[in-house]
Amino acid sequence: MTNQLIAARDRFTAAHPEQRMTVSGREWGYVRAGEVGPALLLIPGTLGRGDIFWHQIEALRNRARIVALTYPRSGGIAEWAADLAELCGELGLDRVTVLGSSLGGYLAQYFAATYPEIAERLIAANTLHSASDVAARPPYSSDLDNAPIDELRAGFGRGLGLWRESHPEQAELVDLLMAEVNGRIPEPELRTRLNALKHAPELPPVEMPRERIATIETVDDPLIPEAMRRAVRARLDPSIAYRFEWGGHFPYVTRPGLYLSLLEEQLSLPLTGEGWGQEELRTR
Repeated sequence: MTNQLIAARDRFTAAHPEQRMTVSGREWGYVRAGEVGPALLLIPGTLGRGDIFWHQIEALRNRARIVALTYPRSGGIAEWAADLAELCGELGLDRVTVLGSSLGGYLAQYFAATYPEIAERLIAANTLHSASDVAARPPYSSDLDNAPIDELRAGFGRGLGLWRESHPEQAELVDLLMAEVNGRIPEPELRTRLNALKHAPELPPVEMPRERIATIETVDDPLIPEAMRRAVRARLDPSIAYRFEWGGHFPYVTRPGLYLSLLEEQLSLPLTGEGWGQEELRTR
């Protein structure tokens, strides 16, 4: 049986192939779409390439200038933030709304704090407020440089398998993510992503008006518990906190219509679907 999510992603990738750019000796991948409108920088989590945001890119490509990133095979949070500043300059993105999810949300916060002249707006999605205890938790507690890659991949497989059992309606998403784990994200990239969070520096303050900060969270996120979600909001003091009642760790895949609506709100674009209301904490 055809996996409809993978098929849709593959059609998108065929139409928008990943490009490559070397910055400070590190080769980044990126998907670029759109020539008019506000600039949007999309940063995935550990288990995604830039094209994991295909729903949002397709829906916004005629109304926004979008760059969705794929991590390089080396570096860490601080180096990557500097790379993003240079990459934005090379691509002509003087001011950007930066949305990062999970690992990407940590990087987005660091980038917004260290390059406020480029980051016009921050959207921190399904992410952490601190990496201080990450090294004590699997898979980060493993020797990420030397542990057999099959062991690391099997760890992801166990977690995703539990999610499939409790959410069988998301089986296609689990299969898509397992394909990423099992080789679509090459081994050096996967190890580097894990090490980047394990050894991440603490986040500097984001000196940005709260009207330009938003957060995204999901009530049933298996990786970001409620206490951490509260801590992210407390740290950033966003003007708007978007809260999905369900959708797991990847609401941009599981609930793409609502994800599009919040992006339209943040980019000041006309809504094409339902909005989120006017409260600071908006739940859908």
